[in-house]
Parts: sequence; structure tokens; C-alpha cells
Amino acid sequence: MSNNQERNLPDEIEFKMLDSKPDGVDEVVFKIEDGSTIRIRVHIDRVGVATNYNNPDGSKHYNVQASMAVNVISSDRKYTISKPGINKTKSVTSKPYK
Repeated sequence: MSNNQERNLPDEIEFKMLDSKPDGVDEVVFKIEDGSTIRIRVHIDRVGVATNYNNPDGSKHYNVQASMAVNVISSDRKYTISKPGINKTKSVTSKPYK
């Protein structure tokens, strides 16, 4: 049983969108044993606070949608690009929110 089922949440909760900005850097860099570097950037796409629902303990109910970009840089700093159309990949997109 999930936490939502236990709390008897209403069928619909209205949220007020909030602005967000990073408190410091939005990227973390890792150095890997083989000399490669991994850069991870986090972005808050949308954040909101419930306007018509508070948790039973009085705390606010937040909704956060975040995305993450991972970039691996090899130690030799080489990469290849295929000709257009040879290796097409499908991207996954989410439906726009209302």
C-alpha cells in the first residue's frame, strides 16, 4: 500500500506554481578511476505547493518535477557522430501539464 492510499488524498489537488533557482551550482562533477569525467546537471522543471490540501501534520504538500542531464567525457576526450539517419533514436517526451 502506498503512502497516498493511506492518507485518503482527495481525487484532485490544486497547486500554485512556485519559482525556483539553484542555491549554488546546478552541476556535480565526478572524476572516475579511468580518468573519465561525469557531469550531472539537475534542473527543476516545475514545482508547486498545494493550495487546497495540507498534510494531517500541518506540513505543506509539494509537487516537484525535475530532470537530469548526464554527460560522460572520456579520458581521451574523443567521440564519434554517425551520419544523419543511420542510427535514429526515439526521444521520450511527457505530455504538457494543464
